[in-house]
Amino acid sequence: MYADNEILFPHYAIPALRNTRGEPWRQLIDKISAKSETSIEVIALMSVMIELNGCLGCETDSYRAMRGCTACAQQTLRRFKGSDEDLISLYESSVVRLRELDLALDA
Repeated sequence: MYADNEILFPHYAIPALRNTRGEPWRQLIDKISAKSETSIEVIALMSVMIELNGCLGCETDSYRAMRGCTACAQQTLRRFKGSDEDLISLYESSVVRLRELDLALDA
């Protein structure tokens, strides 16, 4: 009855997001899919998806959780009212934020 779901948006779901939006989004997903799951770029996308999907408020017995993280994320991206450029801007802001955090931790 229960699909695969995680506490937060999982790395393995990223490639499945490729065809949910237009060409700029596909290019971003292709670029990120080729990276290590510990790279800042991957973590930045996961952070954006956690925020958009509402992962922090997801309950394991909710309809969203029963469908699984991948299906939830695909639906979220299909329903997103902004453009691909808006999504990419969210991602780029997340990368900057994580790099600043990384620099602060190194100091």
